[in-house]
Amino acid sequence: MDSTRNTSLEAWMAEHAYSSNSLASELNSALEALTGKPGRYDGRTVREWKAGRVTWPNSVTREALKVVTGLDPTTLGFVPRGKSPAAPSPRVPPEDEVNRRRFCSAATAAAASAAPLIAARPTVGTSDVLRARAGLAKLTTIDQARGGHAALERAALRGARATLELQRGSATQRIRQRLFSVAAEYTSMAAWSSLDARHLDRAQEHLNEALRLAGMAQDATAAMRVWNSTAMLAHHRNEYGEAVAAAQAAQATAITRRDPMFASLGHARAAVAHATRGDRNAARRSLSQAQDALAKAQLEPRPGWIAFYGPAELEALAAIVHDQLNAPAEAERASHRALAILPTRYRRNRAMATARLALAQVHQREIEQACATSADAFALMAGTPLPGRLRVVLGDFHRQLVTTAPRATAAREWADRYRSEWSTA
Repeated sequence: MDSTRNTSLEAWMAEHAYSSNSLASELNSALEALTGKPGRYDGRTVREWKAGRVTWPNSVTREALKVVTGLDPTTLGFVPRGKSPAAPSPRVPPEDEVNRRRFCSAATAAAASAAPLIAARPTVGTSDVLRARAGLAKLTTIDQARGGHAALERAALRGARATLELQRGSATQRIRQRLFSVAAEYTSMAAWSSLDARHLDRAQEHLNEALRLAGMAQDATAAMRVWNSTAMLAHHRNEYGEAVAAAQAAQATAITRRDPMFASLGHARAAVAHATRGDRNAARRSLSQAQDALAKAQLEPRPGWIAFYGPAELEALAAIVHDQLNAPAEAERASHRALAILPTRYRRNRAMATARLALAQVHQREIEQACATSADAFALMAGTPLPGRLRVVLGDFHRQLVTTAPRATAAREWADRYRSEWSTA
């Protein structure tokens, strides 16, 4: 007999990332919860349904389907007997009315006793993952414009909690891993916001949690993000050996072997760590490796968090490396190159690069030029508080200014005008 495929069931399975075998496994668990006896469904059973060879499963199966999907069987494309021709199930014998009533009574009682479990397990699928991930782009845009702050941290943590709440639903292992991955990204965003705001202890707590979530997600990209931020955190804590180790951990993640863009970022972070330890050869070698890897990177879809990285950011990191290695002229040139190509939407990043340029200039005793350049950093962030990391760089600039030219008029005017702005917590 010809059969019509059950496209509704196929669509539901695709939406929720179920294979025939994984759906059969979920149905077996549901049947055991309902009746106390394990089910015997397998992938062949589900394929029979999808092919339309079984159009109305027996009452046991229909109840199990309701538990797993949260939907009535008719919504899943099954057709009650008598409404259209249907081939009998090759795996389930016909039931007599007495047996059907007995099962329905038993299933109803079992369902009532298991009601909290069933009610707490709505199905979760790809669309839920996509909705959970959608909020990350908005938070990334806020960070690019304003930098890290408490409200951004709280919003990221709310996103992580909401994503983890979805784990209470019924889902495939693949969907669960994707949810853990999204939660790891939200938590990494909270960590980054805390780091940028110089709330270093909170940043460490969030990074610990993000690494745990990335591990459960088996997501090398999420893990790489955590190690990248860990290297930065160690740098800000003056734990330079740990910064090198974290950068090397970032380089060891699987994503760096597959994508030169991530490899370049790992090498660049290592270059900064080596430079702060005074290891000139290792720093320059890592910087060269970062440049070589970036040259091989192709345009392809990547997570939104790494959108900041590219030629401009590499030049900005190179400026830090050169400045740490007492090569201020090279640092100045790298900062100019970074600002020439850094998109205007990266307002905080432009302000950081500008402050670094001013620092390189003061290291060359270009006092008036340095003061004028640093003023641009304040102008770029006008209307919003300065992120903590930017305040630190401007604080370094002020100390160098006072040390290098304590009597210079430009230095005194700079301090009179900007001290309250960069020193405000």
